[in-house]
Amino acid sequence: MLDQGAPPQSRTTSAPPSPGIGARLMRRKPVERLVAEGGQGEGGSLRRSLGLWQLTMISIGATLGTGIFVVLGEAVPKAGPAVTLSFVIAGLTALFSALSYAELAGTIPVAGSSYSYAYATMGELIAWICGWCLVLEYGVSVAAVAVGWGEYLNELLDGTIGVTIPDALSAPPGDGGIFNLPALIVVLLAMAFLLGGAKESARANTIMVMVKIAALVLFCAIGIQGFRSGNYEHFMPLGMAGVSAAGATLFFSYIGFDAASTAGEEAKDAQRDLPRAIMLSLVIVTALYVVVAAVAVGAKPWQRFNDSEAALAGIMKDVTGQTFWGTLLAACAVIAIASVVLTVLYGQTRILFAMSRDGLVPKVFSRVHPKSGTPRANTVIVSLFCGVLAAAIPLGQLADATSIGTLFAFALVNVAVVVLRRTRPDMRRTFRVPLSPVLPAIGFALCVWMMGSLSTVTWVVFGVWMAVGLVFYFSYGYRRSRIATVEK
Repeated sequence: MLDQGAPPQSRTTSAPPSPGIGARLMRRKPVERLVAEGGQGEGGSLRRSLGLWQLTMISIGATLGTGIFVVLGEAVPKAGPAVTLSFVIAGLTALFSALSYAELAGTIPVAGSSYSYAYATMGELIAWICGWCLVLEYGVSVAAVAVGWGEYLNELLDGTIGVTIPDALSAPPGDGGIFNLPALIVVLLAMAFLLGGAKESARANTIMVMVKIAALVLFCAIGIQGFRSGNYEHFMPLGMAGVSAAGATLFFSYIGFDAASTAGEEAKDAQRDLPRAIMLSLVIVTALYVVVAAVAVGAKPWQRFNDSEAALAGIMKDVTGQTFWGTLLAACAVIAIASVVLTVLYGQTRILFAMSRDGLVPKVFSRVHPKSGTPRANTVIVSLFCGVLAAAIPLGQLADATSIGTLFAFALVNVAVVVLRRTRPDMRRTFRVPLSPVLPAIGFALCVWMMGSLSTVTWVVFGVWMAVGLVFYFSYGYRRSRIATVEK
């Protein structure tokens, strides 16, 4: 029987039930809302000033140099001469994921890269996990590359003025040092460029990219003179397992080809230019990597690669018998690796900008300076974090940890492109992955396979990293999510 004394409204209406925890974790952000919020931050907006050329240079700047100038010395002892095959395998893995990135970047042209793609297709929890992996991909890789920069700086100083920075101040703890000062310096220099604005940073990056390409062409021209076919007699001395292990490490070299996707809110024509920039940059970088690696192993027996982060400069010295060419290459590498730090640091700040706008990380990361049109506080915080990390942790540990985070994020992108095809087939796509869902499935499988090639220690570090991220999400982002606020 109805309560006759109750107000009429209470008899016919009731409060809608609050969504359960599962539904809240799977809440998606509509694509239209993601695009509509593009460029908007706390107190200002990002400026659209980047064209196809600048976007391509951002991706090349973020990618080219890391594997060749820094990680090659670590990868060759794992695979021997077959390191060239390792580069090809890592490049193919990146290519399948790049196809998915290109489609999503043209469909959802925003700053968050794969984090935003996951938010639109697989829900908030998966998006957070992807974003947390991107922090590992971008933020930690900045630190890893900065470590290698110090090695080439010492080569340059030794060849020009005959002095080097003492190990105590040029190597991290565990590698004979106390504090890696050069690594901190290069991150702070990149921070200074980024604070000036995206357009100014892109101009500086373009100059540095041209220098690094010229340096690698010069290395090939000189290194080929020392080429010995006998260095390739035992092509795969450590078997396919070695090739796979080296490929997983060298995947670190391809981190950054997706950097253009983080510039989606500062591109003039994002839907047209982002897919082109991603694919063009990957083709250029892969070709240079394979050629340079082939020349390097041909000019120096693989057994003599001894984990030196300045391997190419050493080969130049061995081939010519002179210090000049090695010093010149070291000078170019100092500039080249600085561009990697600059562009990857840029990508990290824009990803955190998108996550902050969604309420999953503090608002300070989406605060835009009205004059420069850049997230200044975000840039300073991220730069200081990466600089201290670079100064305190050895390169090898950083590189492997970054690779696993990147592979996980790439795997999610391959899933996201298939999900969005099924859920929103009507959306305008300026680029489409051919043979979908077959190619995205292959890309996903390759990412999982390469993750399995990484060491147990790397998996433990990744597990701890993800656990910390989930604690942060449930204690902060879960309740402060802007979508959750709207639902209330």
